[in-house]
Amino acid sequence: MLTRFSAKSILLSAVSAVAMMSAAHAADVVQEQAAPGFNWSGLYVGFGVGAGANVHEISGDILPGISLNGIGGEGIYGEATVGYDYMVSQRFLLGALLDAHVGTIKTSLDAFGLDADVKETYGFDAGLRAGYLFTPSTLGYVLGGYAWQKYKLDTNAGFGMDWDQGGYFLGIGAETAINANWTLKGEYRYTRFSTTDDLLSQFGAPDGTLNLDTSRHTFQVAASYRFNAANGGAAGFETPTYNWTGFYVGGGLGAGASVHQIDVPPAGVTFNGLGGEGVFGEASLGYDQDFGSWVAGVMVDARYSGMTSELDLGGGQINLDTDYGFDVLGRVGMKVNEATLAYALAGYSWQHFDLNASDPIGDIIDWGSSGFSVGGGLETAVSDKMTVGIEYRYSQFEKHDFSADLGAPDGSITSTPSFHTVRIDAKYKFN
Repeated sequence: MLTRFSAKSILLSAVSAVAMMSAAHAADVVQEQAAPGFNWSGLYVGFGVGAGANVHEISGDILPGISLNGIGGEGIYGEATVGYDYMVSQRFLLGALLDAHVGTIKTSLDAFGLDADVKETYGFDAGLRAGYLFTPSTLGYVLGGYAWQKYKLDTNAGFGMDWDQGGYFLGIGAETAINANWTLKGEYRYTRFSTTDDLLSQFGAPDGTLNLDTSRHTFQVAASYRFNAANGGAAGFETPTYNWTGFYVGGGLGAGASVHQIDVPPAGVTFNGLGGEGVFGEASLGYDQDFGSWVAGVMVDARYSGMTSELDLGGGQINLDTDYGFDVLGRVGMKVNEATLAYALAGYSWQHFDLNASDPIGDIIDWGSSGFSVGGGLETAVSDKMTVGIEYRYSQFEKHDFSADLGAPDGSITSTPSFHTVRIDAKYKFN
């Protein structure tokens, strides 16, 4: 039973797909105005919604020689952006941006009557981006810059605290014109914050007693209004002619984070959660059918992942690895312009997990778990046979009972994992 299949989980998992399809539906009416006359140079404002997860690494003098990477949290957020882009050549773009966001990405603990949440409340990013026009109406880009985030600890025990962290972010995305002034983008960001070593200073503890290092993986869908887009200056090269019907093979690279909800019913403990992060590679095979403005298809993919949670004990390590898995998915998309598809997907997922320790212990427990994935993406044709795209997925898997492995009664300790992953892929269509 997928215990976290609730309204909150559906919102968390489907937020990007819903936003994409809503914007794409609006674009269908004005599609003919989008591609030929679009000017990417100029000022823009935007708004978006996103989902993701963070991973906290804890270390310090309180536990010398020991660190845990990580403590995981997940949630959603909203963001507003202002930026400026300039086309330095027919295909290359440079720009600057400033974002502000508020959200609910958090870690929760319910134990022995104590309720505690560590939540990301608000923050901002300031950065630069460099882009390349795949078509006159679709941009692929990378970005990076400075990130700042406010955190808050809330409890029901009469104490709490807040702190802030600064760091950097790196990311990649795709943005496409949907009418004369509006664009739609999907964007992944990895954020790494500097070490916070004074969390316990308010209790009289010296700096370094408890250190916190935080990283974050997020994906957002955003719509932007460009003030100068209809005023000439459009790219002069042609859009590839592409028919979406046919079989394809694909490959890609991705990154993301996992969050395991740990339940210990006899002790009244629920911890969401135990976090991990890493990168993965993926291969896919699929078929799409073009229905004019709409495209529908099915796909099968397989992946090998380096996503892991790590407990460093000084002389050894204990890892919870998320190593290999596969998905069987269906997708439905709408063409937002001549060569670009915005789509939603959903289907079955299976994942293998491995709890292991450094030598001489080795493997401790391994298991496979079924579940589901939902998400969405943007995909654009770069030739009559090739496409490239960016895609977000939220995946949740069945609860696994560790009780028998630990010699405890059934139901004594369980784990329910979820993933937030983003992949960049390329596909080759045969016909």
